Amino acid sequence: MATLSIPRKYHSLYIIFQFFLLIQTKVLCYQYKVGDLSAWNVPSSANKDVYTKWSKNHVFKIGDSIMFLYPPSEDSVIQVTKQNYNSCNLKNPILYMNNGNSLFNITRPGEFYFTSGAEGHCEKSQKLHISIPGGNGTTYEEDSPAFAPSADSPAYPTVFGSIPVQSANQSSSGKLHISIFGAIGSVFLTLLLGSTIF
Repeated sequence: MATLSIPRKYHSLYIIFQFFLLIQTKVLCYQYKVGDLSAWNVPSSANKDVYTKWSKNHVFKIGDSIMFLYPPSEDSVIQVTKQNYNSCNLKNPILYMNNGNSLFNITRPGEFYFTSGAEGHCEKSQKLHISIPGGNGTTYEEDSPAFAPSADSPAYPTVFGSIPVQSANQSSSGKLHISIFGAIGSVFLTLLLGSTIF
């Protein structure tokens, strides 16, 4: 097995490089506007499955957040169970958001179900289901033992706060930035250390 031998005069530079590489990983969390639409509302009859298509075309991960934008006097967002999602039952929501600028931070793997809190909107397809894979790529159903929260965690661990807004177009450029940064750093270290790595 090869060992990494860094000349003493380059230790500081190597530590600085690792620090900057660590800072760059925070760029990989994104904020998505639900449906990529101007507002969370009842879909048009021509595009009834807009929210289903939108969620299937995105890969969400822990650390990402989804933003629901809507007029607070006309609508709201509720997080519900799978059963209530399928039956459009608005009673006993897990989470209720009604400020018109609702942010849901993804803090764990699992299945998340949202509907409009306004009567009749869920039946008109104003609802969203997102899946967040775990570390091994699998998702967890709400009633599975792996989904159950620990005794010291809240029943629905969501955290609200402000996260810088990034459009979907910026998302891909952020990933490209990390890839380029990593490639340049690898080349730099290879040139700096020469053949001492192998």
